Parts: sequence; C-alpha cells; structure tokens
Amino acid sequence: MGSSTAQAIGRPIGKVRMKQVNGEKLLASLGDGVKDIRGRITPDAPMDRVTWFRAGGLAELMFQPHDVDDLIAFLKILPEEVPLTVVGVGSNILVRDGGIPGVVLRLSAKGFGFVELAGENRILAGAICPDKHVAAMAMDNGIGGFHFFYGIPGGIGGAARMNAGANGVETRERLIEVNAVDRKGNKHVLSNAEMGYSYRLSKAPADLIFTSVLFEGYPEDRAQIRAEMDAVRNHRETVQPVREKTGGSTFKNPPGHSAWKLIDEAGCRGLVIGGAQMSSLHCNFMINMGQATGYDLEYLGEQVRREVFEKDGIKLEWEIKRLGVFMPGREVRPFQGVTSE
Repeated sequence: MGSSTAQAIGRPIGKVRMKQVNGEKLLASLGDGVKDIRGRITPDAPMDRVTWFRAGGLAELMFQPHDVDDLIAFLKILPEEVPLTVVGVGSNILVRDGGIPGVVLRLSAKGFGFVELAGENRILAGAICPDKHVAAMAMDNGIGGFHFFYGIPGGIGGAARMNAGANGVETRERLIEVNAVDRKGNKHVLSNAEMGYSYRLSKAPADLIFTSVLFEGYPEDRAQIRAEMDAVRNHRETVQPVREKTGGSTFKNPPGHSAWKLIDEAGCRGLVIGGAQMSSLHCNFMINMGQATGYDLEYLGEQVRREVFEKDGIKLEWEIKRLGVFMPGREVRPFQGVTSE
C-alpha cells in the first residue's frame, strides 16, 4: 500500500446504530426477582457511552450491581440461556454496531472500584478500580513493583484477565489471587498458578466474573517509585495518543516482533477507513477521529492485519476485544491468512 502516513480507504462515515427492541421484554422475563436487586438495570443501554472508542450499538440490557451480594442475587435469577457479557471500564473493547444481545454486566465504581491495604506490602483492589489508582496507592505506602500500572489505561479486573503489562512488567508478577463469581452465583478464589498466565492471556474459566484482586509488592523508597511512575507517564504521553478516543494497543506483539513496527513497515501508519484511523503517533493504536462506527474500526483492524501479512507473512492477533453482533449488510470478514511462523 506504500508508506503514506495519511492513507484512506473510502467507507461510510457517521453514527450508525441498530435500535434494539427487546430490552424491556428481557427485563420483564426476569420476573419479580428484580424487585430485590439494588443495582441499576438499564434496557437498551448505549455502549458508545461506555467504550473509550465512543462507538458501537446498544446493550439489550445492562446491569450495574451495587456490590458482590447484589451481583450474586442477580445471577441467581438470570436464566442460563440469556447471554452474559462482562465489560470493565471500556478501555480495550470494540462494540459492533448491531449491539450486544442479552445482559451486559458492568461493575459499579461504588461497589467494585475500591483499593486498600491488605497487609504488609499487599494491596486489595476491586475489579473496576483503575490500574493507575493501584500504582498511586503503592507509591503512597512505599510499595514497589506497581509503577507499570500507571501507564495501562484500564481496570484491575481486565488487567488480571489478560495479564496486562507495560514497561517490562506484567500483572502476573504482582498478583497473589483473584476473587470471582461464576454464572450461577458461586464464589471462587483463584491462585496465581490457577490463573495459568502467559503473554496477554490467562486460562481462567471464561464464565468467571472477577470481583477483586490481591497483589503483593516489596518495600521501595517513595521517591524512587515516583521517579519510575513519572518515567512511565512521560513515555506514554510522548508516544501514545492518550488524548484521543482510543482503546489502547490494538494487536498483540507477535513472538520476536513489535506490532507497531510491523504495522509501520506495511505502510499502515495513519491509515484511515471511514472515521477510524491507525494513529500517526503510535500506529498500534486505533483512534476514533470523531464519527467512527464499530464497523469502521473493525474493518480498519482487519485491513491492517491483511497488509502486515502480505508484507511480512505474520498474522497479527487482536488485543482489543470485539463484542456483539454486526448490523445486517455491515459485516466485517476476519482476515484468514495462515501464519508462516
């Protein structure tokens, strides 16, 4: 495709949203049990207000539990056949324009956004607690090993689920255990070993809903921690489009390679499709230039995967989680290239 930093492929621009009509019906099907639920239940909830991309369709029903007990109570009245999708702070998800069928579970900041000391050099954080708040708590108490969280735009639950990392450190290096609830409302505690971590991945059962995470660091001088956090912040603000509508890193780094370098070498820095663009500042970040749809963003990502494969024979794997269904006539076909590695 060449090496232009502002290439464009013509695609429709503008907000497109399929209206959901089943949210109220789904809510009614839950019966009288919802009267005892203390959290917020919202039919046909707009996901473009949740995701950092500010794009995507509607959640058929969104539930924000008041606390763990409220979450368990809701799960016990939710029929098994109703799809359940868990989202965090919305930083690394791409919602398709047809919306998300069933229930979207979004943990509330009030019930799951806490961070507190839990013993010597230990920190307990709710699943929706921003990563950077854990870094700040650690610094305030002279606990080392958490500076990397300051540069990860997301919540602790997501970090634990995907083994988020930055600046040469990964979540698994600090995590002791994860508290979770399964689809039937049963509580679980998973050790670090039971999480089965590898690069940007855990083997924790997909149906587990993380509610809080226990971490452990080590004693370190506060001034040193502050210097490390400042270095993380300065680096991030210099090389990443932190003030744009973005979801963080789009693709995982293939073994032995940097995703951004592959994207750059394939001529996709600044590539535009509709209202979506591969950032000119950091080309492994997709950005919503203002009116991007979920279709624009996913089509752009798949086009980049194709260009990189054709240039280097390497198939990039998504790091952004794509959720929901396509609108009819606006499906994005995933690139099916076979990796040469």
